Amino acid sequence: MVAVVGPTATGKTGLAVELAHRLGGEVVNADSMQLYRGMDIGTAKPTAAERGGVPHHLMDLWHVREPASVAAYRQRARAEVDRLRAAGVVPLLVGGSGLYVRAVLDELEFPGTDPALRERLTAELAAVGPAVLHERLAAVDPAAAAAILPGNGRRIVRALEVVQLTGRPFAASLPEPRPHYPAVVLGLDREPAELDERVALRVDRMWADGFVDEVVELAADGLREGPTASRALGYAQVLGQLDGELTAEQAREETVRTTRRFVRRQRSWFRRDAAVTWLDAADPGLVQRALSTIGP
Repeated sequence: MVAVVGPTATGKTGLAVELAHRLGGEVVNADSMQLYRGMDIGTAKPTAAERGGVPHHLMDLWHVREPASVAAYRQRARAEVDRLRAAGVVPLLVGGSGLYVRAVLDELEFPGTDPALRERLTAELAAVGPAVLHERLAAVDPAAAAAILPGNGRRIVRALEVVQLTGRPFAASLPEPRPHYPAVVLGLDREPAELDERVALRVDRMWADGFVDEVVELAADGLREGPTASRALGYAQVLGQLDGELTAEQAREETVRTTRRFVRRQRSWFRRDAAVTWLDAADPGLVQRALSTIGP
Protein backbone atom coordinates (compact mmCIF):
# COMPACT_ATOMS: atom_id res chain seq x y z
CA MET A 1 0.00 0.00 0.00
CA VAL A 2 0.92 3.66 -0.29
CA ALA A 3 0.59 6.40 2.33
CA VAL A 4 0.56 10.11 1.49
CA VAL A 5 1.30 12.16 4.61
CA GLY A 6 2.54 15.58 5.63
CA PRO A 7 1.37 18.94 6.95
CA THR A 8 -1.98 20.55 6.27
CA ALA A 9 -2.39 22.46 2.98
CA THR A 10 0.48 20.75 1.14
CA GLY A 11 -1.77 19.14 -1.49
CA LYS A 12 -2.01 15.53 -0.31
CA THR A 13 -5.49 14.95 -1.76
CA GLY A 14 -4.51 16.10 -5.24
CA LEU A 15 -1.47 13.84 -5.34
CA ALA A 16 -3.40 10.88 -3.94
CA VAL A 17 -6.12 11.19 -6.58
CA GLU A 18 -3.52 11.30 -9.36
CA LEU A 19 -1.75 8.25 -7.94
CA ALA A 20 -5.05 6.40 -7.56
CA HIS A 21 -5.77 6.89 -11.26
CA ARG A 22 -2.29 5.71 -12.24
CA LEU A 23 -2.10 2.74 -9.85
CA GLY A 24 -5.70 1.55 -9.80
CA GLY A 25 -6.13 2.64 -6.20
CA GLU A 26 -8.67 4.02 -3.76
CA VAL A 27 -8.22 6.46 -0.90
CA VAL A 28 -8.52 5.53 2.78
CA ASN A 29 -8.87 8.67 4.91
CA ALA A 30 -6.36 9.29 7.72
CA ASP A 31 -7.49 12.79 8.69
CA SER A 32 -9.00 12.51 12.16
CA MET A 33 -11.41 15.44 11.72
CA GLN A 34 -12.71 14.28 8.33
CA LEU A 35 -14.09 11.27 10.18
CA TYR A 36 -16.85 13.55 11.49
CA ARG A 37 -20.12 13.99 9.62
CA GLY A 38 -20.89 17.57 8.65
CA MET A 39 -17.38 18.85 9.29
CA ASP A 40 -16.74 19.53 5.62
CA ILE A 41 -15.62 23.09 4.97
CA GLY A 42 -13.42 23.47 8.03
CA THR A 43 -11.57 20.20 7.43
CA ALA A 44 -11.17 20.75 3.67
CA LYS A 45 -12.96 17.47 3.10
CA PRO A 46 -12.54 16.79 -0.64
CA THR A 47 -15.60 17.52 -2.74
CA ALA A 48 -16.92 15.11 -5.35
CA ALA A 49 -15.04 17.07 -8.03
CA GLU A 50 -11.81 17.00 -6.05
CA ARG A 51 -12.10 13.24 -5.59
CA GLY A 52 -11.98 12.87 -9.37
CA GLY A 53 -14.10 9.73 -9.44
CA VAL A 54 -11.78 7.94 -6.98
CA PRO A 55 -13.62 6.24 -4.09
CA HIS A 56 -12.74 7.74 -0.70
CA HIS A 57 -13.32 5.56 2.35
CA LEU A 58 -13.65 6.28 6.10
CA MET A 59 -15.14 9.74 5.93
CA ASP A 60 -18.25 10.86 7.81
CA LEU A 61 -18.13 8.00 10.32
CA TRP A 62 -18.82 9.75 13.60
CA HIS A 63 -21.33 12.20 15.01
CA VAL A 64 -19.77 15.40 16.31
CA ARG A 65 -20.72 14.47 19.88
CA GLU A 66 -18.63 11.29 19.75
CA PRO A 67 -15.06 11.32 21.10
CA ALA A 68 -12.33 10.31 18.69
CA SER A 69 -10.85 6.85 19.16
CA VAL A 70 -7.61 5.87 17.45
CA ALA A 71 -8.22 2.22 18.32
CA ALA A 72 -11.71 2.25 16.77
CA TYR A 73 -10.35 4.02 13.71
CA ARG A 74 -7.56 1.47 13.32
CA GLN A 75 -10.02 -1.41 13.33
CA ARG A 76 -12.13 0.20 10.61
CA ALA A 77 -9.16 1.34 8.55
CA ARG A 78 -7.38 -2.01 8.56
CA ALA A 79 -10.59 -3.79 7.59
CA GLU A 80 -10.90 -1.40 4.62
CA VAL A 81 -7.25 -1.81 3.65
CA ASP A 82 -7.51 -5.60 3.85
CA ARG A 83 -10.66 -5.58 1.70
CA LEU A 84 -9.02 -3.42 -0.96
CA ARG A 85 -5.83 -5.47 -1.05
CA ALA A 86 -7.79 -8.70 -1.37
CA ALA A 87 -9.63 -7.18 -4.34
CA GLY A 88 -6.36 -6.21 -6.03
CA VAL A 89 -6.90 -2.50 -5.38
CA VAL A 90 -4.02 -0.35 -4.10
CA PRO A 91 -5.01 1.34 -0.81
CA LEU A 92 -3.79 4.95 -0.53
CA LEU A 93 -3.79 6.01 3.12
CA VAL A 94 -4.02 9.80 3.03
CA GLY A 95 -3.95 12.37 5.83
CA GLY A 96 -1.99 14.49 8.24
CA SER A 97 -3.00 12.85 11.53
CA GLY A 98 0.28 11.21 12.44
CA LEU A 99 -0.94 8.86 15.15
CA TYR A 100 -3.79 7.63 12.93
CA VAL A 101 -1.38 6.88 10.09
CA ARG A 102 0.99 5.07 12.40
CA ALA A 103 -1.84 3.08 13.99
CA VAL A 104 -2.73 1.62 10.60
CA LEU A 105 0.74 1.06 9.17
CA ASP A 106 2.55 -0.20 12.26
CA GLU A 107 2.13 -2.72 15.03
CA LEU A 108 1.21 -0.29 17.74
CA GLU A 109 -0.18 -1.25 21.11
CA PHE A 110 -1.60 1.63 23.05
CA PRO A 111 -0.89 2.04 26.78
CA GLY A 112 -3.66 1.01 29.14
CA THR A 113 -5.97 3.32 30.99
CA ASP A 114 -7.00 3.87 34.59
CA PRO A 115 -10.66 4.96 34.82
CA ALA A 116 -10.25 6.58 38.24
CA LEU A 117 -7.19 8.56 37.19
CA ARG A 118 -8.83 9.54 33.92
CA GLU A 119 -11.92 10.73 35.82
CA ARG A 120 -9.81 12.86 38.18
CA LEU A 121 -7.89 14.47 35.33
CA THR A 122 -11.07 15.07 33.35
CA ALA A 123 -12.71 16.73 36.35
CA GLU A 124 -9.65 18.91 36.80
CA LEU A 125 -9.77 19.82 33.11
CA ALA A 126 -13.37 20.95 33.53
CA ALA A 127 -12.47 22.96 36.62
CA VAL A 128 -9.30 24.77 35.53
CA GLY A 129 -9.21 24.45 31.73
CA PRO A 130 -6.68 22.92 29.34
CA ALA A 131 -4.01 25.63 29.63
CA VAL A 132 -3.21 24.74 33.24
CA LEU A 133 -2.93 21.04 32.46
CA HIS A 134 -0.83 21.80 29.39
CA GLU A 135 1.64 23.69 31.59
CA ARG A 136 1.86 20.66 33.87
CA LEU A 137 2.43 18.39 30.89
CA ALA A 138 5.20 20.70 29.66
CA ALA A 139 6.92 20.31 33.02
CA VAL A 140 6.83 16.50 33.07
CA ASP A 141 6.96 15.72 29.33
CA PRO A 142 8.10 18.67 27.18
CA ALA A 143 8.06 16.63 23.96
CA ALA A 144 4.42 15.65 24.42
CA ALA A 145 3.46 19.22 25.28
CA ALA A 146 5.16 20.46 22.11
CA ALA A 147 3.17 17.96 20.02
CA ILE A 148 -0.25 18.68 21.56
CA LEU A 149 -2.14 21.92 21.07
CA PRO A 150 -2.72 23.77 24.38
CA GLY A 151 -6.47 23.75 23.77
CA ASN A 152 -6.75 20.01 23.14
CA GLY A 153 -7.88 19.03 26.62
CA ARG A 154 -8.69 15.43 25.76
CA ARG A 155 -5.21 14.66 24.42
CA ILE A 156 -3.56 16.53 27.30
CA VAL A 157 -5.50 14.41 29.78
CA ARG A 158 -4.50 11.24 27.95
CA ALA A 159 -0.83 12.21 27.90
CA LEU A 160 -0.83 13.02 31.62
CA GLU A 161 -2.61 9.76 32.32
CA VAL A 162 0.01 7.74 30.43
CA VAL A 163 2.89 9.59 32.10
CA GLN A 164 1.44 8.92 35.55
CA LEU A 165 0.64 5.28 34.77
CA THR A 166 3.96 4.37 33.16
CA GLY A 167 6.39 6.80 34.76
CA ARG A 168 7.74 7.49 31.28
CA PRO A 169 7.20 10.22 28.68
CA PHE A 170 4.12 9.77 26.53
CA ALA A 171 6.08 9.08 23.33
CA ALA A 172 8.36 6.59 25.12
CA SER A 173 5.29 4.59 26.12
CA LEU A 174 4.69 3.82 22.45
CA PRO A 175 6.82 0.98 21.08
CA GLU A 176 9.26 1.34 18.22
CA PRO A 177 7.31 0.95 14.98
CA ARG A 178 7.18 -2.49 13.35
CA PRO A 179 5.41 -2.54 9.98
CA HIS A 180 1.98 -4.16 9.82
CA TYR A 181 1.76 -3.71 6.04
CA PRO A 182 4.40 -3.39 3.35
CA ALA A 183 4.07 0.28 2.50
CA VAL A 184 5.67 3.17 0.65
CA VAL A 185 5.21 6.36 2.68
CA LEU A 186 5.37 9.61 0.71
CA GLY A 187 5.70 12.85 2.66
CA LEU A 188 4.62 16.12 1.04
CA ASP A 189 6.03 19.43 2.21
CA ARG A 190 6.51 22.98 1.00
CA GLU A 191 8.66 25.93 2.00
CA PRO A 192 7.40 27.30 5.35
CA ALA A 193 6.63 30.77 3.97
CA GLU A 194 4.68 29.28 1.08
CA LEU A 195 2.77 27.00 3.41
CA ASP A 196 1.94 29.88 5.74
CA GLU A 197 0.44 31.73 2.77
CA ARG A 198 -1.51 28.65 1.67
CA VAL A 199 -2.93 28.32 5.19
CA ALA A 200 -4.12 31.94 5.15
CA LEU A 201 -5.70 31.47 1.73
CA ARG A 202 -7.38 28.25 2.87
CA VAL A 203 -8.89 30.00 5.89
CA ASP A 204 -10.13 32.86 3.70
CA ARG A 205 -11.74 30.29 1.39
CA MET A 206 -13.36 28.53 4.35
CA TRP A 207 -15.08 31.73 5.44
CA ALA A 208 -16.09 32.56 1.87
CA ASP A 209 -17.57 29.08 1.43
CA GLY A 210 -19.88 29.43 4.42
CA PHE A 211 -17.81 27.99 7.25
CA VAL A 212 -19.57 30.01 9.95
CA ASP A 213 -22.95 28.68 8.79
CA GLU A 214 -21.54 25.14 8.91
CA VAL A 215 -20.49 25.64 12.53
CA VAL A 216 -23.89 27.13 13.41
CA GLU A 217 -25.61 24.02 12.04
CA LEU A 218 -23.23 21.67 13.86
CA ALA A 219 -23.64 23.61 17.10
CA ALA A 220 -27.37 23.02 16.86
CA ASP A 221 -26.60 19.31 16.50
CA GLY A 222 -24.41 19.07 19.60
CA LEU A 223 -20.96 20.23 18.50
CA ARG A 224 -20.26 21.91 21.82
CA GLU A 225 -20.79 18.58 23.61
CA GLY A 226 -18.23 16.83 21.41
CA PRO A 227 -14.93 16.51 23.34
CA THR A 228 -12.94 16.13 20.12
CA ALA A 229 -14.86 17.87 17.35
CA SER A 230 -15.48 21.04 19.38
CA ARG A 231 -11.70 21.50 19.70
CA ALA A 232 -10.98 21.17 15.99
CA LEU A 233 -9.07 23.97 14.29
CA GLY A 234 -11.45 26.69 13.18
CA TYR A 235 -14.47 25.11 14.83
CA ALA A 236 -13.29 26.06 18.32
CA GLN A 237 -12.63 29.62 17.15
CA VAL A 238 -16.04 30.04 15.47
CA LEU A 239 -17.75 28.63 18.55
CA GLY A 240 -15.92 31.33 20.49
CA GLN A 241 -17.24 33.88 18.04
CA LEU A 242 -20.80 32.58 18.36
CA ASP A 243 -20.49 32.71 22.14
CA GLY A 244 -19.27 36.32 22.06
CA GLU A 245 -15.75 35.47 23.24
CA LEU A 246 -14.12 36.49 19.95
CA THR A 247 -14.99 38.93 17.21
CA ALA A 248 -15.39 37.58 13.69
CA GLU A 249 -11.97 38.97 12.73
CA GLN A 250 -10.35 37.53 15.85
CA ALA A 251 -11.83 34.10 15.14
CA ARG A 252 -10.44 34.19 11.63
CA GLU A 253 -6.98 35.40 12.71
CA GLU A 254 -6.83 32.85 15.51
CA THR A 255 -7.71 30.07 13.06
CA VAL A 256 -4.82 31.10 10.80
CA ARG A 257 -2.41 31.33 13.73
CA THR A 258 -3.31 28.00 15.32
CA THR A 259 -3.34 26.23 11.95
CA ARG A 260 0.15 27.48 11.16
CA ARG A 261 1.32 26.30 14.56
CA PHE A 262 -0.32 22.92 13.94
CA VAL A 263 1.46 22.64 10.58
CA ARG A 264 4.79 22.95 12.37
CA ARG A 265 3.80 20.22 14.82
CA GLN A 266 2.78 17.95 11.94
CA ARG A 267 6.08 18.56 10.18
CA SER A 268 8.00 17.74 13.36
CA TRP A 269 6.02 14.52 13.86
CA PHE A 270 6.48 13.17 10.34
CA ARG A 271 10.12 14.28 10.02
CA ARG A 272 10.99 11.92 12.88
CA ASP A 273 9.83 8.95 10.79
CA ALA A 274 12.73 7.48 8.82
CA ALA A 275 10.29 5.52 6.65
CA VAL A 276 8.98 8.69 4.96
CA THR A 277 10.35 9.67 1.55
CA TRP A 278 9.97 13.43 1.27
CA LEU A 279 8.78 15.15 -1.89
CA ASP A 280 8.51 18.84 -2.75
CA ALA A 281 4.82 19.50 -3.29
CA ALA A 282 5.70 22.44 -5.55
CA ASP A 283 7.73 20.24 -7.94
CA PRO A 284 6.09 20.30 -11.43
CA GLY A 285 7.15 16.66 -11.81
CA LEU A 286 5.67 15.62 -8.46
CA VAL A 287 3.41 12.83 -9.73
CA GLN A 288 6.17 11.18 -11.76
CA ARG A 289 8.62 11.51 -8.89
CA ALA A 290 6.09 9.89 -6.57
CA LEU A 291 5.51 7.04 -9.03
CA SER A 292 9.27 6.53 -9.33
CA THR A 293 9.54 6.29 -5.55
CA ILE A 294 6.73 3.73 -5.41
CA GLY A 295 8.40 1.67 -8.11
CA PRO A 296 6.94 -0.96 -10.44
